[in-house]
Amino acid sequence: MKVLVSPMSIAEAVEAIEGGADIIDVKNPAEGSLGANFPWVIKEISELAKKHGKEISATTGDMPYKPGTASLAALGAAVAGADYIKVGLYGVRNAEEAYEMMIAVTKAVKEYNPDKKVVAAGYGDFYRINSVNPLELPDVVSKAGADIVMVDTAIKDGTSLFDHMKVEDVRKFIGLAKDSGLMVALAGNIGWHHIDLLKELSPDIIGVRSIVCERDRNSMIKREFVVKLMEAVHG
Repeated sequence: MKVLVSPMSIAEAVEAIEGGADIIDVKNPAEGSLGANFPWVIKEISELAKKHGKEISATTGDMPYKPGTASLAALGAAVAGADYIKVGLYGVRNAEEAYEMMIAVTKAVKEYNPDKKVVAAGYGDFYRINSVNPLELPDVVSKAGADIVMVDTAIKDGTSLFDHMKVEDVRKFIGLAKDSGLMVALAGNIGWHHIDLLKELSPDIIGVRSIVCERDRNSMIKREFVVKLMEAVHG
């Protein structure tokens, strides 16, 4: 189980790298749950992280149902240096729209570099934003040729993924993903009390920010909290 940490600046990226995070995920919380950062920030963090042997992820935003916009944003993230290109299916209402989004994104990224990994991100609190149920995603994401299916939370109000999805539904999501040949990632205000449960569920990746910040998700990532998390997950 890899740990993905989401910095929004070079300074935070250094903290995440020095703390030992497996994947450095460049995002911009000011623009939403999966808010996109600037290409030059992705590029600079990518160059820094790769000197330390780290993989880079980048979010492209909480996207509306606009496959052309999504595919262009995804290509930009790939060109800027991301190894994982993550698309938030925020304005996507059903499985058919999810397929159209992800087949466009996958084509854009894989034609540029087939080794890049495409991540489709749904939301555990989908019912609050009228978005697609994440349990509908693994089949269509696989058919679109993407690599990873993820579930996060859209509204960052202190609630976690497990406040919106029952554990059995999260387990079902993971099973559907594995059966479809996909890697699976979980995120959404993961706390220290969730670590044992996550180790039991065993997704491929967990994504965090708040848990490694000095206060809340809008404060600074601190390397000592990243170190603590890595020890809790891998120790």
